[in-house]
Amino acid sequence: MLREFIEKIDKKGIIKCIERPLSIKYEIAIVMKKFDGIPLLFKKVTESPQFRIISGIAGSRNLIREALNIKQENLYEKIIHAAENPKKPKEVSDAPFLKNTKDTLKELPILTHYENDGGPYITAALVYARDTDTDTQNVSFHRMMVIDDRHLAIRIVPRHLFTIFKKNKEKGKDTPVTIVIGVHPAVLISAAYPLEFGMDETWMANSLLDGKLEVISSPINNIEVPSHSEIIIEGFIDCNKEVDEGPFVDITGSYDKVRKQPIIEVEKVYFRENPIYHAILPAGEEHKILMGMPREVKIWSFVKQVVPEVKEVSLTSGGCGWLHAVISIRKHTEGDPKNAIIAAFAAHPSLKHCVVVDDDIDVHNPSDVEWAIATRFQASEDLIIINNVRGSSLDPSADQETLITTKVGIDATIPLSKRKEDFIKAKPPAEIERKILKILNKS
Repeated sequence: MLREFIEKIDKKGIIKCIERPLSIKYEIAIVMKKFDGIPLLFKKVTESPQFRIISGIAGSRNLIREALNIKQENLYEKIIHAAENPKKPKEVSDAPFLKNTKDTLKELPILTHYENDGGPYITAALVYARDTDTDTQNVSFHRMMVIDDRHLAIRIVPRHLFTIFKKNKEKGKDTPVTIVIGVHPAVLISAAYPLEFGMDETWMANSLLDGKLEVISSPINNIEVPSHSEIIIEGFIDCNKEVDEGPFVDITGSYDKVRKQPIIEVEKVYFRENPIYHAILPAGEEHKILMGMPREVKIWSFVKQVVPEVKEVSLTSGGCGWLHAVISIRKHTEGDPKNAIIAAFAAHPSLKHCVVVDDDIDVHNPSDVEWAIATRFQASEDLIIINNVRGSSLDPSADQETLITTKVGIDATIPLSKRKEDFIKAKPPAEIERKILKILNKS
């Protein structure tokens, strides 16, 4: 399914093919950074000639819409519907990735991205694990640093995989995992979406794909993974061993600190013929979209419960796709923007700054948002400051021990007590503008 999506966007001229041989050490990452947000297909990888590398397949909201075959206004509804109405995928007995097997990571084109990285990092890996207490699967993104050809350091934060790992550790057991690289964007979105513990993200992905996803039990760990996966790695997280993980550039573009993290011992690697390795540039647009966009959906859902009409939400690129939100609403009462701000902070606890604007403002245009703040915001009336609350570990300005921070909300909407006409941008007649722009586009 990933290959079909690549073919689809290639036919539309969206993808950029890189024919020149490039190294996995810095060179490919430099090109990814130059064309950030654009899908790139690297056809010649110096150290791994049998592999191709894809990046940027989820590097914009438009690409997500292409992957899900939906229009702009239906994106959040589609994702929420899939989360609330998961479908069990069809299980098959064979998969293309079973054609080739290796005992080590040696042939994989694992990138080194920045000059002070702790080592080569797998950045687009989905980790599949089973909770034996509930007999349910979990799927989640985790960065993995190469230690050697048979071992990876995995960064695990206190979420669902951590819960499974901790339960096994208390029993003195290792945690079997199947690592998947190279899947359709719908699977990536589902893995990033904050489902409740015990819900299988693969079922949500199948719903997003209208029931077309097929799965297969992995050969060693018997964990269900997408049959169209390009690469899978079977192994286990050692319940006793830890190693220094990092430095690593996280979503803020700065280095995350070095921590002791668990080790994955690799048992077997499987991959398709002419395999495609998916790489995400740390702190790039694809990183921000996959990490932030599912949280936009949650913010949108929460705000809709307190404000009648919510148009769009953006976790902005300048805010690292994580710390800053802009929300556009159709305001009915003076309290609507402040209610939206409070709901947004509840929906996404890592959120640091939130701006609410009217529905004539493009939340994805920083200049438009700044203009709204400049012309529609008065700090004495429209500013909310919340002191001494838990923020994000990714914010280097927060207290790194307690994660305590200060949150700010800005109501940049037109006051209902004033003439709306005084706050609207001047523009030429729409019909004449369309006519002139059409002529210019042809010339």
